[in-house]
Amino acid sequence: MTARALRNWYLVHKWTSLISTVFLLMLCLTGLPLIFHEEIEHYFEPHPELKEITADSPRIDYDKLIAEALAVRPGEVVRFVGFDPEEPLGFIFTAPTIQPPPLDAYIQNFDTRTGELFPSDPPEDGFMHLMLRLHTDMFLGLPGYLFLGFMGLLLVASLVSGVVVYTPFMRKLDFATVRTARSNRLKWLDLHNVLGIVTLAWVLVVGATGVINTLAIPILGLWQNGQLAEMTAPYKDLPPLTELGSLHKAMQTAQAAAPGMAPSFVAYPGTDFSSQHHYAVFMRGDTPLTSRLLKPALVDATTGELTDMREMPMYVKTLLVSQPLHFGDYGGLPLKIIWALLDIVSIIILISGLYLWLARRKAPIEKRLAELNAGGLLVEGKA
Repeated sequence: MTARALRNWYLVHKWTSLISTVFLLMLCLTGLPLIFHEEIEHYFEPHPELKEITADSPRIDYDKLIAEALAVRPGEVVRFVGFDPEEPLGFIFTAPTIQPPPLDAYIQNFDTRTGELFPSDPPEDGFMHLMLRLHTDMFLGLPGYLFLGFMGLLLVASLVSGVVVYTPFMRKLDFATVRTARSNRLKWLDLHNVLGIVTLAWVLVVGATGVINTLAIPILGLWQNGQLAEMTAPYKDLPPLTELGSLHKAMQTAQAAAPGMAPSFVAYPGTDFSSQHHYAVFMRGDTPLTSRLLKPALVDATTGELTDMREMPMYVKTLLVSQPLHFGDYGGLPLKIIWALLDIVSIIILISGLYLWLARRKAPIEKRLAELNAGGLLVEGKA
C-alpha cells in the first residue's frame, strides 16, 4: 500500500471515529443494562404469582377477559394482546384511542391458562425505559432512529478503515503486541488497536444489526403498503367496523391454521399491524430461531374466519432476526454475559480512541503514522 493510500485510509478512520464516538459511547453505555433488561425488570418490577392449575380450574375465555380488562379502563379500547414466550403470562394493551401517542398506553397482565386478570404494570417511565429510548431514538422518533443508523454506518466505515491502517504495521510485530516500553500514548494506541482487532467481528455484527433495527419504522411501512395491503385487498373499500366479533374465535382460527405454533401477539383492527377489518394474530415457532420469525394470520374481525396467512417477506425476517441478535437474546444468560463483556471492551476502545485524539501531538499525519511502525520507517511504495 502506498503512503498516500495509507494516509487517506487514516483520514477516513479518524473522521468517521471522531464524528460517531460520542454517540457510540452513549449506545454502549445504554446498551449495557438493556442486555439484561429481562432480568432487571423481573427483579425490580412486581411479578404476578401464577397459581397451580387443576382439572377444576377455569379455562381462558378471551372475550370474557377483554370485557374485564375494559371494565378496569372504561372508555378505552384494546390495541394489542401479547404473550410471554417463556411462561403462561399475557399482556393487554389499552389506550384512549386505537392510534394514541406512543407512550399513552395501559398494560394489564393475565394468566393465559385461566384468564385471571392481574393488576397493571407500572407506567413505562423508569430507568429501563429511559435507557431504551436513548438507545433507540434519543426521544426523537424517526429522525432519531435514522440519525443513530447513520452513526452505525460510520462505525462500520471506522472499523474497515481501522483494519486497513492497522494491518501493514502489525506485520512486523507479534499479534496483540503492546509496546509498554515506549511512550504512554503509543502504549494506548497499541491497546486500542489490539482490542479493536479482537472484538472486530462482534462489533461489526452488533453495529450492522443496530443499523437494521433503526430501519424498523420504514420496514413496517413497506410491509403495510406491500404484503399487508395485498392480503386485505378485498376489504379495501369497506367501511370501518362499528362492532368487533369474538377474539376467542379468532384465536382458535389462527391456531388451527398454524399447528405447532403459538401466538406471539394479536393486533386489533385499526392498529399499524393490522387492517380496519382484521384481528392480526402473529404466530411464532418453538425454537430459539423460529420463535423470532413471526407469521401473521389475518382473521376477519366480524366472522372469525381466516382471510389469509403468509410467511413474512425476507426484509421483515431480517429485522426480526436482527433485534434479538443485537442484544444477545438467543443463548440465555451465558450469551448475555459475553455480550456485556464485549460491550465493556468496546467502551474502553471508544474512550481510548478519544484519549488518543485529545492527546495527539501537532505533527504531520505521516509522522504519526510512522510511529506505529515497529521499525519507525514508512516509505513510498509497498508497505
